[in-house]
Amino acid sequence: MSLRLVADVGGTNVRLALYDEERSELKDLQTRTCAEYPNFSDAIESYLDNVKAHPDRACFAIAAIIDGDWVEMTNADWRFSCRELEQQFGFSQLGLINDFDAIAYALPSLQPSQLVSLTPELTSAKHDLIAIGPGTGLGGALFRQGSEVVACEPGHAGLSPATALELELFGVLQAEVGEVYAELLLSGPGLQRLYLALAQVKGESPQAFAPHQISEHAVAGTDPLCSQALDTFCGLLGSAAGNFAVSSGCYGGCYVAGGILPRFVDYLQQSSFRQRFTNKGAMRATLEQVAIAVIVEPNPGLLGAAGVPLK
Repeated sequence: MSLRLVADVGGTNVRLALYDEERSELKDLQTRTCAEYPNFSDAIESYLDNVKAHPDRACFAIAAIIDGDWVEMTNADWRFSCRELEQQFGFSQLGLINDFDAIAYALPSLQPSQLVSLTPELTSAKHDLIAIGPGTGLGGALFRQGSEVVACEPGHAGLSPATALELELFGVLQAEVGEVYAELLLSGPGLQRLYLALAQVKGESPQAFAPHQISEHAVAGTDPLCSQALDTFCGLLGSAAGNFAVSSGCYGGCYVAGGILPRFVDYLQQSSFRQRFTNKGAMRATLEQVAIAVIVEPNPGLLGAAGVPLK
């Protein structure tokens, strides 16, 4: 049996699985919390000990800029050498890609059951696609001309207010943190930051809600401040996704990913997301033809890491 160890390593969790290359299927999928392990190698060792396997090949999707042997995580305190991992675990081949590169590699193979369309009247082309998504941060990647994947960092791009309320919110945030960039607000921590800033603008006392509680109250309609925070989040995410499409010149389809979105897909669908996505002046007509879908497949990063050709 030819096994490939695959991992999707985010700022909060690491998902690991074995990919059976002969049967083209993932098995023994497990999730671990990054904070529980001093380094990535410890999480790998724990997983392999648990599943009693010794794969000779591996591919890891990492929430970091991949450039050379040494890797430093963007939103987790992990640093490691690729060569040292190869030697420690005896991998004959090791592939390392950005976590959103992995999602981009998975795009052409995603089936309708793994997606929720926000534009049911449109169908994505199979080239020049973008993937963008909030989680611990805000990641993104391009899939060009049917095969080329390009890692990007839309989370570190600038973000602009588009409503009177957002102008007020940005004023509060600039006074607190200085520069307001995309993932400062468009992430799990960003939703919480929006909620707290909104409470300050409205002169209300915020609750000690975690990000998932804010989205849950918003979806249930049980807290107006949470609903307004999530409304603002969805609108800003639409703006950022539209900016990404225009900047990259990729108009074949926009796939929205990330661990937090499946909690409020219907809410996103009813929000101003698509309006803000298309509201780009002279580019409106072009962006109105871009199909948009939310990825609800729970492990697109693992699917992408499983399909990357190893050299």
